[in-house]
Amino acid sequence: MITYSFTQSAAVTNQEILDLYRSVDWSAYLQHPQNTLDALANSTVLWATVDDHLVGLIRGVTDGHTILYIQDLLVDPAHQQQHVGTTLMKKMLDHYQNVGQTVLITDPEERTRKFYESLDFLQITPQTYGRAFVLERRF
Repeated sequence: MITYSFTQSAAVTNQEILDLYRSVDWSAYLQHPQNTLDALANSTVLWATVDDHLVGLIRGVTDGHTILYIQDLLVDPAHQQQHVGTTLMKKMLDHYQNVGQTVLITDPEERTRKFYESLDFLQITPQTYGRAFVLERRF
Protein backbone atom coordinates (compact mmCIF):
# COMPACT_ATOMS: atom_id res chain seq x y z
CA MET A 1 0.00 0.00 0.00
CA ILE A 2 1.26 3.47 -0.91
CA THR A 3 1.49 6.01 1.89
CA TYR A 4 1.42 9.75 1.14
CA SER A 5 2.84 12.23 3.63
CA PHE A 6 4.05 15.81 3.76
CA THR A 7 6.61 14.63 6.31
CA GLN A 8 9.65 12.78 5.04
CA SER A 9 9.96 9.33 6.51
CA ALA A 10 13.15 8.88 8.52
CA ALA A 11 13.74 5.74 6.44
CA VAL A 12 13.98 7.74 3.19
CA THR A 13 17.66 8.53 2.70
CA ASN A 14 19.32 11.19 0.58
CA GLN A 15 20.66 8.42 -1.63
CA GLU A 16 17.15 7.07 -2.17
CA ILE A 17 15.97 10.53 -3.18
CA LEU A 18 18.81 10.92 -5.67
CA ASP A 19 18.16 7.40 -6.97
CA LEU A 20 14.57 8.40 -7.70
CA TYR A 21 15.76 11.35 -9.80
CA ARG A 22 18.20 9.01 -11.55
CA SER A 23 15.45 6.46 -12.24
CA VAL A 24 13.55 9.01 -14.34
CA ASP A 25 16.69 10.37 -16.03
CA TRP A 26 16.55 13.84 -14.48
CA SER A 27 20.31 14.24 -14.77
CA ALA A 28 20.34 18.03 -14.20
CA TYR A 29 19.31 17.38 -10.59
CA LEU A 30 22.25 15.02 -10.13
CA GLN A 31 24.97 17.40 -11.31
CA HIS A 32 24.91 19.15 -7.93
CA PRO A 33 23.14 16.66 -5.65
CA GLN A 34 23.36 18.82 -2.54
CA ASN A 35 21.48 21.60 -4.35
CA THR A 36 18.68 19.15 -5.07
CA LEU A 37 18.53 17.98 -1.46
CA ASP A 38 18.59 21.57 -0.18
CA ALA A 39 15.83 22.54 -2.62
CA LEU A 40 13.64 19.72 -1.30
CA ALA A 41 14.35 20.79 2.28
CA ASN A 42 13.18 24.32 1.44
CA SER A 43 10.06 23.36 -0.49
CA THR A 44 6.75 21.71 0.22
CA VAL A 45 7.20 18.03 -0.62
CA LEU A 46 4.59 15.29 -0.64
CA TRP A 47 6.30 11.91 -0.39
CA ALA A 48 4.92 8.61 -1.70
CA THR A 49 6.34 5.52 -0.02
CA VAL A 50 5.75 1.79 0.10
CA ASP A 51 7.03 0.20 3.29
CA ASP A 52 9.17 3.32 3.88
CA HIS A 53 10.70 2.96 0.40
CA LEU A 54 10.42 6.10 -1.74
CA VAL A 55 8.38 5.55 -4.92
CA GLY A 56 7.46 9.13 -5.80
CA LEU A 57 7.35 12.76 -4.79
CA ILE A 58 5.91 16.10 -5.77
CA ARG A 59 7.64 19.35 -4.87
CA GLY A 60 5.92 22.69 -4.72
CA VAL A 61 7.20 26.21 -4.21
CA THR A 62 4.56 28.53 -2.83
CA ASP A 63 3.71 31.56 -0.75
CA GLY A 64 0.70 29.62 0.50
CA HIS A 65 -1.77 32.26 -0.65
CA THR A 66 -1.55 33.33 -4.29
CA ILE A 67 0.79 31.02 -6.18
CA LEU A 68 1.86 27.38 -6.19
CA TYR A 69 4.60 26.38 -8.58
CA ILE A 70 4.93 22.64 -9.15
CA GLN A 71 8.60 22.07 -9.73
CA ASP A 72 9.00 18.28 -9.56
CA LEU A 73 6.66 15.33 -9.97
CA LEU A 74 8.52 12.03 -10.09
CA VAL A 75 7.35 8.44 -9.89
CA ASP A 76 9.69 5.49 -9.91
CA PRO A 77 9.24 3.67 -13.25
CA ALA A 78 8.28 0.47 -11.40
CA HIS A 79 5.28 2.32 -9.93
CA GLN A 80 4.19 4.32 -12.96
CA GLN A 81 0.75 3.66 -14.48
CA GLN A 82 -0.62 3.03 -10.97
CA HIS A 83 -2.03 6.56 -10.44
CA VAL A 84 0.77 7.57 -8.07
CA GLY A 85 1.50 10.77 -10.00
CA THR A 86 -2.19 11.63 -10.23
CA THR A 87 -2.64 11.05 -6.50
CA LEU A 88 0.43 13.12 -5.64
CA MET A 89 -0.84 16.02 -7.75
CA LYS A 90 -4.41 15.85 -6.41
CA LYS A 91 -3.22 15.73 -2.80
CA MET A 92 -0.88 18.70 -3.36
CA LEU A 93 -3.67 20.69 -5.01
CA ASP A 94 -6.08 19.77 -2.20
CA HIS A 95 -3.50 20.87 0.37
CA TYR A 96 -3.32 24.27 -1.36
CA GLN A 97 -6.94 24.49 -2.46
CA ASN A 98 -7.16 28.17 -1.49
CA VAL A 99 -4.18 29.19 -3.63
CA GLY A 100 -5.42 31.00 -6.71
CA GLN A 101 -2.89 29.96 -9.33
CA THR A 102 -0.87 26.79 -9.87
CA VAL A 103 1.74 26.73 -12.62
CA LEU A 104 4.34 24.33 -13.94
CA ILE A 105 6.72 23.91 -16.81
CA THR A 106 7.31 20.46 -18.24
CA ASP A 107 8.71 18.61 -21.21
CA PRO A 108 6.94 18.76 -24.59
CA GLU A 109 6.03 15.06 -24.77
CA GLU A 110 2.47 14.22 -25.78
CA ARG A 111 1.90 11.86 -22.84
CA THR A 112 2.95 14.61 -20.43
CA ARG A 113 0.52 17.06 -22.01
CA LYS A 114 -2.30 14.52 -21.76
CA PHE A 115 -1.46 13.80 -18.12
CA TYR A 116 -1.66 17.44 -17.04
CA GLU A 117 -4.73 18.14 -19.13
CA SER A 118 -6.43 15.17 -17.42
CA LEU A 119 -5.91 17.11 -14.18
CA ASP A 120 -7.54 20.25 -15.68
CA PHE A 121 -4.30 22.13 -16.36
CA LEU A 122 -4.42 24.32 -19.46
CA GLN A 123 -1.48 24.52 -21.82
CA ILE A 124 -0.77 28.20 -22.14
CA THR A 125 0.28 30.00 -25.24
CA PRO A 126 0.58 33.75 -25.82
CA GLN A 127 -2.85 33.67 -27.43
CA THR A 128 -4.60 31.93 -24.52
CA TYR A 129 -3.13 33.35 -21.34
CA GLY A 130 0.31 34.89 -21.37
CA ARG A 131 3.91 34.08 -22.05
CA ALA A 132 6.06 31.61 -20.15
CA PHE A 133 9.76 32.34 -19.87
CA VAL A 134 12.60 30.24 -18.53
CA LEU A 135 16.19 31.14 -17.74
CA GLU A 136 18.00 27.82 -17.39
CA ARG A 137 21.26 27.93 -15.42
CA ARG A 138 21.63 24.32 -14.29
CA PHE A 139 23.84 23.26 -17.17
